[in-house]
Amino acid sequence: MITQIDMKKIFAFSAVMLIMVGCGSSDNGELVGVKGKKWHPEKPFGMTLIPGGAFIMGKSDDDLANVQDAPAKTVTVRSFYMDETEITNSEYRQYVVWVKDSTTRMRLAIMAEEMGQTSATGGGSGKKSGGSIGDYAFSDTDTEKMSPYDKYMYENYYSIGSTDDIYAGRRLNRKVKLASETSKYPDEYYVEVMDSLYLPASESFNGLKTMDVNKLKFRYTWMDIHAAAKAKTGKRSDFIKTESVKVYPDTTVWIKDFAYSYNEPMHNDYFWHQAYSDYPVVGVSWSQAKAFCAWRTLNKNISIKSSKKKRDLINTFRLPTEAEWEYAARGGLESATYPWGSIYSKNDRGCYLANFKPNRGDYAADGALYTVEAKSYEPNGYNLYNMSGNVSEWTDSSYDAASYEYVSSMNPNVPDSKNKRKVIRGGSWKDVAYFLQVSSRDYEYADSARSYIGFRTVQDYMGTQVTRNAGITGKLR
Repeated sequence: MITQIDMKKIFAFSAVMLIMVGCGSSDNGELVGVKGKKWHPEKPFGMTLIPGGAFIMGKSDDDLANVQDAPAKTVTVRSFYMDETEITNSEYRQYVVWVKDSTTRMRLAIMAEEMGQTSATGGGSGKKSGGSIGDYAFSDTDTEKMSPYDKYMYENYYSIGSTDDIYAGRRLNRKVKLASETSKYPDEYYVEVMDSLYLPASESFNGLKTMDVNKLKFRYTWMDIHAAAKAKTGKRSDFIKTESVKVYPDTTVWIKDFAYSYNEPMHNDYFWHQAYSDYPVVGVSWSQAKAFCAWRTLNKNISIKSSKKKRDLINTFRLPTEAEWEYAARGGLESATYPWGSIYSKNDRGCYLANFKPNRGDYAADGALYTVEAKSYEPNGYNLYNMSGNVSEWTDSSYDAASYEYVSSMNPNVPDSKNKRKVIRGGSWKDVAYFLQVSSRDYEYADSARSYIGFRTVQDYMGTQVTRNAGITGKLR
């Protein structure tokens, strides 16, 4: 039985609660949603925004090659950013250098741990190389200086590792510079680690010490969302995949792709020499291109995390779908044969508009024997360079000659992981004009690398208010 005194206590308590809630809340009890950080779309460096919309994908005229794998089909794609040029040798070298640096530091840290050495200088000043192998030890060895969260994660996860990587999660010390000159190697342990990264003397020639590029691998994880969505049972971990991919491009493609041909200079110099820095990278398989996308996402998010500005992490960089690639290549033109709109490969002054093989055996008619710089010729309506010619480009889609018959009309794609034939688009420096047409399809196997295949990346645009059909592209950044 509730007495009058009890009722007064309940009323007083309720009044206090109402006052507390009223004073601490600005929503007046209304459903206003959870306020997050204000979103400011940022155009990635070197990319252009492709406004989403509908277009006629496929052959709009006679298929002269009679392949009949691209019947006309109206589809719609969402907005996305796309690289203005193919990924260049210089850009890909940034990825290789990053992996090389991380691989070296990981091996040094493992050696330091095995030798029981830790940094005596607290990680070094960052202005000079370390004085011993201990300066390159994992930066998480001193648990006393860790935050409660870092200490918990270290003791329960990072110090244990995973079943396939006992050093998973360990933090590398990037403050101390690596010693690149042999005369500055700090101790014999450092020498041993560096020696393990290079080819033995018996496999080198002309006195050159050569890096063993097979040691340079990028490891990343991803989730097979398509398989997870279709599965009726299974844990989330069942669909998380781990990839370990060699990063160095296959420079031997310049020899293997052309029998009885002298292409040694391209094999020797094309990827690493500064003269070819702005040329498109080749010799990269579909799997390597996918790994590059994962690294580019990771690299940008690391930068965001380390900055003082409070910003959301970016969404992933990826390869374009086949439909996105064709939509972007058309540059806003409907039913065009080439990105420039004409049905001809020359302009009104008789100059070729792309880098390809115009005549049988004549690779030089267009002004180039092999590839040209990634920003060559005139860009299309979306400011994209070399969407036709120069190098063919990997897409994220698997090739099926009949796919246009069954793919969705909304963001069509064939993400078949079991199908190793991946669509390449745009034609290359060694192709005839047919393959330069924006509607022409071709494919290569995912584990193959060629001297005429490169790639460019895309990133989804966050938001849906941008469409070419609505004519409001002026609002984009």
